[in-house]
Amino acid sequence: MSARPRYRFEQFFATRRIMAMHPAPDGESVLFVSDISGQLNLWQVASQGGWPRQLTLFTEDSVREAVFSRDGARIAFVADHHGDEKYQVYVMDAVGGWPEKITDRPDVQYELAGFSPCGRYLAYSGNAANPQDFDIYLYDFETRETRQLTPGGGLRSAVSFSPDGSKILAVQFYSNTNQDLLLIDVATGEIRNLTPHEGREAVYFPGPWLQDGSGFYFLTNDGREFQAVAFYNLAENRWSYAVTADWDIEDCALNADQRLLAYVVNDAGRSVLHVIERESGREVSVPPLPSGVITAARFARRDRRNRLFLQMGTYKEATTIYVLDLDSATLTRLTESMLGNIPDEVFVEPELVYIDSFDGLRIPAWLYRPHGIRPGEKVPALISIHGGPEAQERPAYNYGGFYQYLLSRGVAVLAPNIRGSTGFGIEYQKRIHRDWGGAELKDIEACNRYLRSLDWIDGDRIGIWGGSFGGFATLSAATRLPDLWAVACDFCGPSNLITFVQSVPPHWKPMMKAWIGDAEEDREFLIERSPITYVDQLKCPLMVVQGAMDPRVVKAESDQMVERLRSLGREVEYLVFEDEGHGFTKKTNQLKGYAAMADFLIRHLVKEEA
Repeated sequence: MSARPRYRFEQFFATRRIMAMHPAPDGESVLFVSDISGQLNLWQVASQGGWPRQLTLFTEDSVREAVFSRDGARIAFVADHHGDEKYQVYVMDAVGGWPEKITDRPDVQYELAGFSPCGRYLAYSGNAANPQDFDIYLYDFETRETRQLTPGGGLRSAVSFSPDGSKILAVQFYSNTNQDLLLIDVATGEIRNLTPHEGREAVYFPGPWLQDGSGFYFLTNDGREFQAVAFYNLAENRWSYAVTADWDIEDCALNADQRLLAYVVNDAGRSVLHVIERESGREVSVPPLPSGVITAARFARRDRRNRLFLQMGTYKEATTIYVLDLDSATLTRLTESMLGNIPDEVFVEPELVYIDSFDGLRIPAWLYRPHGIRPGEKVPALISIHGGPEAQERPAYNYGGFYQYLLSRGVAVLAPNIRGSTGFGIEYQKRIHRDWGGAELKDIEACNRYLRSLDWIDGDRIGIWGGSFGGFATLSAATRLPDLWAVACDFCGPSNLITFVQSVPPHWKPMMKAWIGDAEEDREFLIERSPITYVDQLKCPLMVVQGAMDPRVVKAESDQMVERLRSLGREVEYLVFEDEGHGFTKKTNQLKGYAAMADFLIRHLVKEEA
């Protein structure tokens, strides 16, 4: 490769993670979660920009989500300990102060909904009554008592109060591809199913209410391949589609006077923002935005300045917060996420390619080609498999800068959306159900074959890496397609599908049979699909990284793989983080973990020049 300045690993990872954006009701500030302090804490920044104010000072716990009360006087948030996902609920004054813990059940996972319009109640969900169920709870700030609103049985999550505070809009969760919308009476607990749909699956997720309480917007794919915006008319007890697209619509928001509706389309992975007049449907002009991924779009509840707050990232910028003034057509950055001082031209923009799999299915993938490849030169490559599996690889600053650092060292990256990924229709997504280690493994084989067909790729130096389901896919590929890889790296992936389905969180277990299989009824099938069954076939060097507190893929999944390999005398490196769960919450651990994985991959893929 041609000589270029080499930037340090630490520069690519000199980022601030920014997530869980929530504008204040008056639009004067924005809440967000960030690791600016080295740990995921709650921060607040003025809507004109400036240095953000830190609201929490956790060193071992991690804030995950936060909301304002309707009057902006209070903030509620959830936080967990060492990534264990046992989120507890806290409340604090918006002007600052010490958080008060509303729940104190370290064995329970809670989810935050929001404040009632009058501010007296806080709604949240959790599995306190039964580990396998999620019920809805109301905390009363006057009496300081908590009331269980829904009876046990199933997974119910509160989302929002109706404008008059008499009802709660909630989701009944059956699976990743099947839910219902519930309207629950706050006084009596009576539950009304708004979307009965026996005999078919459909996704539903609530959006904004109309101020008069006559109805609300929501996202659904009922009767469609792709998710769209619908409106539910409560008086008529029916709903209809309001906005459709040829791809999934992922988010929608109403401005303060409810004249404008904003929504985000996921166009093969890239986000496209639209704003329309709600009643006429006329498109409102929006200034060009950077090509990338919008993870949240919100108007402030009482701010009539038509300012849309965006949480957005690109291939060369980690997620940050902007405010888009629709009246003046100006975009203003509110936070800074990149601190590495790396010139823009160093970063590689991915190309969307399609790869034909064994059965003719076209697999979308993002191909990153390193800069400076000389004519006739061949470079190594890494196939990266995302987690989920019902998630999506998108053109953002992925994994804290992992791709871009590898690219700077001359390693190409191919990041496919193998079957089972979201964003390409519900049928594409459902192809992974009860087929882990099946057809998607052939998709990965097709990706390897595609890379070997490129005249600038060295087919003898192709590695594979992935986390969570991507770790499972990595272990499957490395053990069942052993001749294809120069190196493999698994980040918290399950190795044994029998022990995996037995050890997931209790409220996941009812879904395991339809999603992966039953440990007893499908025992032989799960053995046949488990990477550990083929551990003696592994040929390439392997690295395994695991969080000891992981509640999703428990440490025993990695332990048994590593122990078997070591008993066979195979090369395996094992890195365990005692104070992490499913991924990294602490900046120091993120740096250590990704540096170790990157160094391991580079050591086995890159031929260092003399």
